[in-house]
Amino acid sequence: MAFSIIITICFLLILAYIFDISSSSTKIPSVILLLIVGWAAKQLTNTFQIIVPDLTSILPILGTVGLILIVLEGSLELELNKSKFPFIGKTALIAFLPMLLLSFGLAFTFQYFGNISFKTGLANAIPFAVISSAIAIPSAQNLYTKDKEFITYESSLSDIFGVILFNFITLNENINFLSIGHFILELIIILIITFVATLILAFLLSKIKHHVKFIPIILVILMIYEISKIYHLPALIFILLFGLFIGNLDELKTNKYIQKLQPNILNKEVHKFKDLTTEIAFLIRALFFLLFGYLIETTELLNSETIIWAFGICTGIFMLRYISLKLFNLNIKPLLYIAPRGLITILLFLTIPASQVTNLANKSLIIQVIILSALIMMIGLITYKVKPIKNSEEIMVDKL
Repeated sequence: MAFSIIITICFLLILAYIFDISSSSTKIPSVILLLIVGWAAKQLTNTFQIIVPDLTSILPILGTVGLILIVLEGSLELELNKSKFPFIGKTALIAFLPMLLLSFGLAFTFQYFGNISFKTGLANAIPFAVISSAIAIPSAQNLYTKDKEFITYESSLSDIFGVILFNFITLNENINFLSIGHFILELIIILIITFVATLILAFLLSKIKHHVKFIPIILVILMIYEISKIYHLPALIFILLFGLFIGNLDELKTNKYIQKLQPNILNKEVHKFKDLTTEIAFLIRALFFLLFGYLIETTELLNSETIIWAFGICTGIFMLRYISLKLFNLNIKPLLYIAPRGLITILLFLTIPASQVTNLANKSLIIQVIILSALIMMIGLITYKVKPIKNSEEIMVDKL
């Protein structure tokens, strides 16, 4: 029995790798293929009456680890300097404003049709409003540098804003000045933790001589994230800032305190750390979407009662995205299409408190919105042709 399980998992992961490396040519997001393979595996186990234990409880674990590694992987790739600050500010607004507008608009809709409180409606609406960095970042790898950078910042910030807003709404029974003050205090605490932990981890990264050094660092990052979550702190901020710090040591190496970290040596270790993070992130992401596909029931996928809601939500997503890109003078194509829902949507949906669950926002609706948004992204990327440009023209694009 054990050998068949190992062979099956290895085969599925190799298949996931083939999907990943071929996506640049086919323009088909690997997540769609992974979901299809997972769903097909479920049909085979049902057909041949193969007994498989309940795997539902594994999904949130894979999702949490995957989210951490994907945000870390994205932040390690980002270049941060003074010239980037206006761009980052613009990206943050585009990540935040459409998410907020969609959350409130959908919350009012849930309140009206579901006969629930606005607060409950908002808790159920936020998961649909957050862009999934787990799907967006890998899908943007073949775009121009500026567009890829925008997608990485936007989707990572969308995850962070979404998790912060979701926790604020679901963990506070009453929204008042006291809860807002408590929230600001949580932000200050996580920033202090981020500062201290980042310096310690960077120091360890440069000083550990043992042949095993990166896995312990990743384990400490996961532990800090989970401990922060216990105290309802916005832990994704720590992940993003840690990645930005160690990924941009060249910009900080003139600082006398940073010089004590031996940035020249640390840079070499960061490159190795980044490579390992990328590979583990791929593994966890593939397992997550294969498992999610396996857990999809056909009746949930073809639920006619929720499909109109799914189309309505996707229409709202892309209308708001078009308006925001237009207002901030950014490229409509291909950025308009890259607004998938996925891993973070599922994670937030699974953590909605039982007292705030509504029948309108159910698993069928989540699945349909994820698949529709991924299909729109796939069609958009297939129809968008990346044209080779001269160096001078590329420089001009970067300055926009």
